[in-house]
Amino acid sequence: METIKIGLVDDHNLFREGLKSLLSKVEKVELVLEAISGKQLFDQLKHAVPNVLLLDLDMEDGNGMDATIRLSKEFPEIKIIILTMHKEDRMISYMMEIGAHGYLLKDTNQNELSEAINKVHMQGFYFNPRIAEAMLKGLKNKSKTIPEVGVGINLTNREKDVLELISQEFTTAEIAEKLFLSERTIEGYRKNLLMKMGVKNTAGLILKAIKKGLLQV
Repeated sequence: METIKIGLVDDHNLFREGLKSLLSKVEKVELVLEAISGKQLFDQLKHAVPNVLLLDLDMEDGNGMDATIRLSKEFPEIKIIILTMHKEDRMISYMMEIGAHGYLLKDTNQNELSEAINKVHMQGFYFNPRIAEAMLKGLKNKSKTIPEVGVGINLTNREKDVLELISQEFTTAEIAEKLFLSERTIEGYRKNLLMKMGVKNTAGLILKAIKKGLLQV
C-alpha cells in the first residue's frame, strides 16, 4: 500500500503533539504538513499537498468551516477529516454537507484514527455509526417537511447498483468485479452520480442519496 501523506491543522500544541505521536504508530502514513491556522495552512499548501487533512474546527484566525469550503473548491483532491470537540448532530451533518469526508471527536483512539485515514483515502469517505446517526438527525431537524423521494434525480438501474455498492464501502476494483465491468466503467458511473446529485465527493453523494430517499442507513 502506498504511503498516505497527512496534513494536520490544530492550534493546541499539546493536542497536536499527542496526535503526532499517534500518527507515528500508524503504518504507511507520513506527516507532510502541520499548521496552527487557516492562513498558515493555505501558505503551506503551496509547497506540500497532503492526501488526507486532519482539520480542527476551532482555529485562532477563523474556523474549519470556512477552510473546508475553500479546500473543496481549490484542493478537491484533499480528503478532509474533521477532528474536533464539537459533537452536535447538526454540526456533524453540516460539515459533511459542505465537503468533509469524515468526522472524528478528539477522544478517538489510534485504531479508529487509522481506519478513518485509510478509508477516506481509499474510498472517499468514513462513516462510523455516530456519524450516520448524526447525519440522519441533522437532516430531520434541518426541515420539518417530508422530502419527496428522489425528486429531480433519475438514476439508471446500473447507477443505482453502483451507488448501493459505494455506500457499502466497496472499492472501485471490488465494484467492477461484482458487476462484471471494468474499473474505468465504474469510475464513469461514479462521475455521473456525482454530476446528477450535484455533489463534489463520495461523502456528499451518500448524504444526498440518503436525503433523497435513494439509500437507507
